[in-house]
Amino acid sequence: MRIYTRQGDKGLTRLADGTSLAKDDKRVETYGAIDELNSQIGLLMAEIPAGETTLLADLILLQQELFDLGGELAFSSESQTDTLWQVNEAWTNRLEQQIDAYSAGLPVLRNFILPSGSRAAAQAHVVRTLTRRCERLLLGLSRVERVNPAVLPYLNRLSDWFFTIARYLLVSSGTPEILWVKAADRG
Repeated sequence: MRIYTRQGDKGLTRLADGTSLAKDDKRVETYGAIDELNSQIGLLMAEIPAGETTLLADLILLQQELFDLGGELAFSSESQTDTLWQVNEAWTNRLEQQIDAYSAGLPVLRNFILPSGSRAAAQAHVVRTLTRRCERLLLGLSRVERVNPAVLPYLNRLSDWFFTIARYLLVSSGTPEILWVKAADRG
């Protein structure tokens, strides 16, 4: 099987239901950002210590779910129905439970923190901000086309999850968080 089809050479792509769209269409841009997010999670996983088996398993599940989400978005607005949709409220509830579990050993957060401290924590922040971008793109798409209503809460919670994981990774490695200091106090 060839990897190239030459169908996109003129700036068009085909959705899973056969609909032809421009490659810069909101739907294509949104599922492309989900794909980028999934790749960045893979990079994060490369930075996670092998002993963090639960966290690595959680990340693999998230990659699977994001692939499912990309698959949903790869169908046109006309094909969007609850029989197609896989993302659901239970996924968001699971993220909330995991956030609570990972947060249990974290110090109370009283200041903003800078995305730094270790490569893994910084990459978790990259993933968090990319998740927020996916959320913004999906919101824009949902204003003009039909999308699964469970996706926005899922992405919103997912960014919180990655924020928590960034903090968890620092605490687990004994690395202090770097706090943001107001401009007036940095002087």
